Amino acid sequence: MQTREKIQELLQPLIDPESGKSLIDLQLIRDIMVKEDRISLSIVCLEEDDTSRMELEQKVRDLLTEGGLENIHIRLRNATDYERSILRTGSSADKPEPEQGTALKGHAAGLEDHELLDENSGVKFIAVASGKGGVGKSTVTVNLAVALARKGKKVGLIDADIYGFSIPDMMGIEEGPVVEEGTIIPVERFGVKVMSMGFFIRENSPVIWRGPMLGKMLRQFFSDVGWGELDYMLLDLPPGTGDVALDVHQMLPHSKEIIVTTPHATAAFVAARAGSMALQTDHEILGVIENMAYYECSSCGKRDYVFGRGGGARLAETLHTELLAQVPLGAPDNHISEPDFSPSVYKADTQVAQLFAEVADKLIAKYE
Repeated sequence: MQTREKIQELLQPLIDPESGKSLIDLQLIRDIMVKEDRISLSIVCLEEDDTSRMELEQKVRDLLTEGGLENIHIRLRNATDYERSILRTGSSADKPEPEQGTALKGHAAGLEDHELLDENSGVKFIAVASGKGGVGKSTVTVNLAVALARKGKKVGLIDADIYGFSIPDMMGIEEGPVVEEGTIIPVERFGVKVMSMGFFIRENSPVIWRGPMLGKMLRQFFSDVGWGELDYMLLDLPPGTGDVALDVHQMLPHSKEIIVTTPHATAAFVAARAGSMALQTDHEILGVIENMAYYECSSCGKRDYVFGRGGGARLAETLHTELLAQVPLGAPDNHISEPDFSPSVYKADTQVAQLFAEVADKLIAKYE
């Protein structure tokens, strides 16, 4: 039977011409999955032109075929700016390889479906919650997921807000996932692997389901999806403390949580309920993010506190945690004609993206 290690051995001769190191050692070949007679993997491409990408894909396919493998599925994606920077300095290749027979810390490569939910899987689960809708919880979730991916982390994102799914639209995802021999392959965007109920509902139809059916769908997002290697899995929870949020808490007792609120006193008061639910189910709260904290005038720089002040800090104090960030009111200055257009993801060089990058650094420090 073929193994992940055997595939890595076959692909070891592939060399990055600039660094002179193997693509395997540079971790440019990822998500290696062996399922019965089928092999799947992802290639992180440093070159963006189609000719170079196709040549690299063919080299990988030829090496695997020469090694006696068939039914090979290869996915290609461009390297992020962060990945390019660390790979070209060689720092990522200096990380020690995990010892044989030990768990792959921070990676879910080769895990059976049920092991993804196991606290020993190495995947760090972060649920993003709010007490009420309209506070920008999903916007925070997608930008935090992208920020972690820009840091070189392997990130999955589940849109668990099954009634109010919005993640695909926010990230500018137009294609849906594909099913390969019973396994759903998540859609990857900005380096984040995404799964959402929105992929399976046509023409924005309403979801008229009861709690048990929603819980079953959530479990399918874990069990029937080929997530590959993951460091972090973010879950965009529905607002409040209903059935779906409770199901997530029960399914993932080792998950930690971020609470999103606005500065308004009432929003913070309601958000405290979601925080109390996390504490009552023994989930650690990583911190509070105050969204729409202020509006900053683009011409004069003056800040107007449209929704009041202090709600996030008071909520953090109530929950005995820290205020991770205060995100200003606004929207990304993205244009629909851009190839990487999305309505809600901020470009890496913007002020708001830098705020989320700082939050990502804080989370990485808390975990690692």
